[in-house]
Parts: sequence; structure tokens; C-alpha cells
Amino acid sequence: MILRKYMALLGVGSAKIDLILEKDIFNPSEQVKGYFLIKGGTTLQQLKRIDCDLIKTDEETKREDVVDSITILTTESIPSATDNKIPLTFRLPLTVPSTTSNCSYRFKTKLSFKQGVESLDQDIIKIM
Repeated sequence: MILRKYMALLGVGSAKIDLILEKDIFNPSEQVKGYFLIKGGTTLQQLKRIDCDLIKTDEETKREDVVDSITILTTESIPSATDNKIPLTFRLPLTVPSTTSNCSYRFKTKLSFKQGVESLDQDIIKIM
């Protein structure tokens, strides 16, 4: 049991996050709906926060800018081998430019624990 706890602190067998979206193509000012799926690891872990950033990438310069972000603070514990869903509703900015061959978008999600390595997820979207 102690070995599993230390392994989770290093990221092996720790809880994972996955952003599940209803769709992946959107219009400016459209509401994005989905949920964060948190899959418990091998031991009980105390969550700290979920950060989800909408990132715009300039494909020529590789410059990344945060368009908007969501932060959920929590003290919830995730038991081992269980799944938990947290709903997400996010409105895209009206002024966000469309996806092109030089401009792409993705949601970058980070799950932070009270102790242990963060879990990361990325989901590509298109803006028409």
C-alpha cells in the first residue's frame, strides 16, 4: 500500500483527466459543452484544482497564446479505480479568429493534486 502511494506521487498509477467535448467544431461566441472525466488511480488522491486553457497557436512562429481559461478549485478526493465527471460549460469569445492553416486551437487541461504529479490532457478544436 505504501509503495502504491509513493508511485502515485511520482505519477505512476495516479489519477488521470480527460476533457470530453460534445463536438470539436465551433463558431465564435458558441457555448462549448462537455465534462472532465477523472479516472482514479491505484490509490486515493486528494485533488487541488483543474485548469483548462483555450490555447491559440500560430503555426508559423509556434507562438502560443492563452485566449481564455477556466479554473475549478476543489478539495475532493478521488478513490482508486473510480470515475468522476465534472460538467464543463464554456463560451467562446465573439472575437476569436477562425482556424486556418496558420492558426489552430486546443484546450489544454491540467489536473493538480494536493501531492503528486499533475495529469495533462489536450483536445484540438476547430473554430469556423
